[in-house]
Amino acid sequence: MTASSLPDAEHQLDTRGLYCPEPVMMLHNQIRDMSPGEVVHVLASDPATERDIPKFCNFLKQSLLASETTEQEFHYWIKKS
Repeated sequence: MTASSLPDAEHQLDTRGLYCPEPVMMLHNQIRDMSPGEVVHVLASDPATERDIPKFCNFLKQSLLASETTEQEFHYWIKKS
């Protein structure tokens, strides 16, 4: 995905430097505070987020719009249902 095709986000959640389960716990709190249709861009450094964030989205019925990995950094765009 190119930078111009990545979704716009109303919120950004920086979880870099944190490890499982903290990124998902912080994402859960962020989603709770958002309005339906809003998008959060999550930045993470924990490789476990490649497994945990898609499972979180599936389990809680949120939309994972895009994901991208760049040099040990993981980016996710999640839309609140």
